[in-house]
Amino acid sequence: MMRSLFSGISGLRNHQTRMDVIGNNIANVNTVGFKASRVNFQDMLNQTIQGASSGQGNLGGTNPIQVGLGMGLASIDTLFTDGSTQPTGKQTDLAISGSGFFVLSDGMNQIYTRAGNFDFDNQGNYLVPGSGYKVMGWAGVGGNIDTNQPVTPIKIPVGSSMAAKPSTSITYANNLSGDTTTPVGTAVPAAITVYDSKGVAHKVSGTFTKLAPDAAAIPPIPNNAWSFSPGTKTDTGFDIGPYTAPATSVSYILTFSNDGSFTGVTPQVMPATNPPTATPFSFSPVGANPVSITPDFASLTQFGGESTAQAVDRDGYAAGTLEQTTIDGTGTIIGKFSNGQTQKLAQVCLATFNNPAGLTKVGDNMYIKSNNSGEAQVGVSGTGGRGGFNPGSLEMSNVDLAQEFSNMIITQRGFQANSKIITVTDEMLQDLTNLKR
Repeated sequence: MMRSLFSGISGLRNHQTRMDVIGNNIANVNTVGFKASRVNFQDMLNQTIQGASSGQGNLGGTNPIQVGLGMGLASIDTLFTDGSTQPTGKQTDLAISGSGFFVLSDGMNQIYTRAGNFDFDNQGNYLVPGSGYKVMGWAGVGGNIDTNQPVTPIKIPVGSSMAAKPSTSITYANNLSGDTTTPVGTAVPAAITVYDSKGVAHKVSGTFTKLAPDAAAIPPIPNNAWSFSPGTKTDTGFDIGPYTAPATSVSYILTFSNDGSFTGVTPQVMPATNPPTATPFSFSPVGANPVSITPDFASLTQFGGESTAQAVDRDGYAAGTLEQTTIDGTGTIIGKFSNGQTQKLAQVCLATFNNPAGLTKVGDNMYIKSNNSGEAQVGVSGTGGRGGFNPGSLEMSNVDLAQEFSNMIITQRGFQANSKIITVTDEMLQDLTNLKR
């Protein structure tokens, strides 16, 4: 009779544990990145009153006779299903869609979390504001990110600068009129700003001019040919000349096919390329390296109608200061600079585990690896089974309130049933003691 008493006690104790877990789940229904837990029960020892026997002769076998001695906890599992994604509009927030954990560091140990409510501190460290743990990833060098290197804390200092890049090419595009009625000598101006090695701007002007055909010229000038001549000086007063001596001026002859596509330029770089590459022109600003510019005419056409040719692009830029950062779907932090350029500054990494349910919770939405979780497999999002990022969003708790309330009712009824076992057992013991009367 006492066995039922202790079975009821074990039921009460373990249903109370289940209620504790349910209560914790419901309490964290609005906790960012929280993962719900569930309790699994199992029976305990069984007292064998009679063992099993095999059949002999004309008699069949008998099954064992056993009395159970209560129940216990089999496990408390963490459910790593995705929570819903809540847009926040804050660029530094990140949500993980799929498998993986953010990797954090306190300088000595690595910790893992699904909560992506991050921000920058006064030193530019990308971190968890509430705890100061730094987010790990790879730093960019000159806009390039090597994800084969070990991960380090991400740091984007406020006011970071981008060095100037000298211009080396100008792209000319659009149409040069192929109408036979276009007068010889028609001029089409084209100008664009380029930069020297210090990032100083220089405007380079040029002119497209309709040429008269000349079969005796060297090289011969066909019908509907045009020339392009850069100006003699930049707007900053520096002489523009050919990149190589002994010529003292720069002029290019442009030719087109019968279908209006660009076919050739003279002078051009040898050996010839397809499309042909013009020889560069240059100027030498004071206090900076000489600037060599290769004009690109491959995007020019010659169709009927008006001439719309112009300089549409060039490489190079001035020095700039970091003004804004954004994060894309790969976790790459992209900086926008005052010179209009963007550059990859860093990339957030993701860690996966063979058994994420084996991680140990340490509070603050964080986990550490355990003997049964396996080692962290750190890499780029979207690779190796890792999920992706939703920037400007947070992953909400995956607690299902409807399920938790249902579990609460089931647990309450289980607790009541076990308490009834103790009550009835007590009454039976009372009846037993009353036999003496």
